[in-house]
Amino acid sequence: MTGRRTLVDEKDLKIIEMLLANSRTSFTDIAKEIGITDVAVRKRVARLEKRGIIRKYTVLVSPKALGYNSISLTGIDTTPEDLFRVLDFLRSKSYARRIYLTSGDHMIMVEIWARDCEEMQAILKEIKGLNGVQRVCPAVVSDVIKEEL
Repeated sequence: MTGRRTLVDEKDLKIIEMLLANSRTSFTDIAKEIGITDVAVRKRVARLEKRGIIRKYTVLVSPKALGYNSISLTGIDTTPEDLFRVLDFLRSKSYARRIYLTSGDHMIMVEIWARDCEEMQAILKEIKGLNGVQRVCPAVVSDVIKEEL
């Protein structure tokens, strides 16, 4: 070993794994599982948060259970000079649940939640009408096969 510290050790990885499975897992339960004290777990989690390894605790919800029956993963291409303006616009919209800047088939990928097909069409029309948007390619999600955070 060169003396460089790794970002995480096996206990940190186990903590992360348990929190990914259920972010509400208590420090006491984690401590019992990995064989350290709950105080040690608390310190490790605080260190992981401070280093930006654990960035957020969240809830995974079902869009359909909330009345969103039309979900799309939409690729968007823009002129280079309009890219960040379009990103800012999307960031301001509640229908844009996740936005990714990508280097694949599209410059931007956005997960859009709409109540129905008509609302989805209106959203896509709004995006297509933005200055600098060259192409909008929606892929409607028919089913989620695997979902992890």
